[in-house]
Amino acid sequence: MSDIAFVTDGTFAAIGLVLGLINMGVNHCPDEGCLAKTERQAYLSSSVGSVHFQENDVGEEVYVQRQAGLARGPFGLAYGASITEDGGLWAGLGTTTTFTTPNDRWYTQFHIMPGLYAKGDEADLGGPVIFRSGVEVGYTNREGVRTSLSFDHRSNAGLYSDNPGLETVQFRVSVPTN
Repeated sequence: MSDIAFVTDGTFAAIGLVLGLINMGVNHCPDEGCLAKTERQAYLSSSVGSVHFQENDVGEEVYVQRQAGLARGPFGLAYGASITEDGGLWAGLGTTTTFTTPNDRWYTQFHIMPGLYAKGDEADLGGPVIFRSGVEVGYTNREGVRTSLSFDHRSNAGLYSDNPGLETVQFRVSVPTN
């Protein structure tokens, strides 16, 4: 599990930001403007997965996310909430950046979402402001439904003196909405 902790400690957020800025410069700035408002397919996602703390499996999580049908350049708006079997609650709002294959079937999506956390009987993550960052890799079927595997990390990004983190591995289904 330590390998997953290594790549999800904010690395996905940094990679997503750099790739999003490159995408913005190449595909958005010349035509419609770097951060021009654009419409894109909205999705409602639900996922279930395994939560890990300090390299130990500590339970399951249910997560619901809404990707709005609006973006600024390559950066889409998303918000979500989760609950773990130990009563840990997280809710946040942030951005996504998505890369697809030429046929738009396979995709990789990076996200960073600051949010609020209530630990319940779960691990103490140092404080109530918690950042969730990660990557999702998946497939879009002909009806536009996405199925994917998602890896993410939650921590306080050093806002508090103690900065432990949770990692989550999830299976996700995303349904297109209007």
